[in-house]
Amino acid sequence: MNPSKLCLVFLLSTPLLPQTPVECVRVVSKSIDRQVRLPGELLPYLSVPIYARVPGFVDRVEVDRGSVVKKGQVLATLVAPETEAQIAEATSKGQAIQLQRAEAAAKLSAAQSTYDRLKAASQTPGVVAGNDLVVAEKNVEAAQALVSAYDGSVKAAEASVQSLKALEKYLTITAPFDGIITDRAVHPGTLAGPNSGTGGSPLLKLEQLNRLRLTVAVPEAQVGGIVKNARVPFTLPAYPGETFHGMVRRITHALEPKTRTMAVELDVANPNLRLASGMYAEVQWPVRKERPALLVPPASIATTTERTFVIRIKNDIAEWVPVSRGAAAGDLVEVYGPLQVGDLIARRGTDELREGTRVKVNPPTH
Repeated sequence: MNPSKLCLVFLLSTPLLPQTPVECVRVVSKSIDRQVRLPGELLPYLSVPIYARVPGFVDRVEVDRGSVVKKGQVLATLVAPETEAQIAEATSKGQAIQLQRAEAAAKLSAAQSTYDRLKAASQTPGVVAGNDLVVAEKNVEAAQALVSAYDGSVKAAEASVQSLKALEKYLTITAPFDGIITDRAVHPGTLAGPNSGTGGSPLLKLEQLNRLRLTVAVPEAQVGGIVKNARVPFTLPAYPGETFHGMVRRITHALEPKTRTMAVELDVANPNLRLASGMYAEVQWPVRKERPALLVPPASIATTTERTFVIRIKNDIAEWVPVSRGAAAGDLVEVYGPLQVGDLIARRGTDELREGTRVKVNPPTH
């Protein structure tokens, strides 16, 4: 018999491989906007500890905790007798230098007059010796130098007085901005200021609370969805059942290495002062993605000790496709991997359906 005929007969007589029936679904795509709950903390928009610039005794404290103050308002006054004495001493010293300068100016005028007369007389030969004229000229130059030196001393004395008076202004402590006094640590009679023995503690603490900063640590996985000027809701344990909102204003654009989070600040309006600095908030942080998500049923994802995958059916052949599981979206789950919208996958993922197995789609899909 012809060998080619024997080969044909063998092929025709070999039964086809059996097909495993598999129920299948399609990979779908959908834009998902969801929220994750992140902790946040409310902080004052502006906060400053107020210290005494110069040493002195507290004379009056015009405010207390909870006082609402305006920019420039007097908060406290100090007295410093030694500063007043220093100003009086510097003023007296300046006046003495002024008198010395006046005497030097009078001597300069006399020396100049003598030199002018000698110079005029020297025009007649033999009346004035040449050496006398030179001596008179040098006397004028010395007197001018002395007057110039006193001028410098006068300016230095005036600068010293002005500096002491400028320090004296710091004895009156005023508010640098509108806000609320949240802490007070001094009373009349307290010695305050540098080297006062108070340990560098502030006299008062001023905070701006009609606007607050809500700081949120956004995990690295959600950083890509940060949108500046987005309006974000949050809740507070102090007001159960009530929702507040803040606007995303400041993004650090840097991850904290230890926590792998990025600090984001939201501005929160607080005109009625219901909210307080230090409150902890639960922020409903929006998670947005630039591309639509690929979604599959949770049962389609199979997990072994080696991999996580779905079974794609292509040309009636089972193919294991590695994927990563994302967040749930209703009755579906987001997946990441080399899949495309419309891919046919097994409804139930299992490692019993080996890769390369011939399958029969049941029921048929269109």
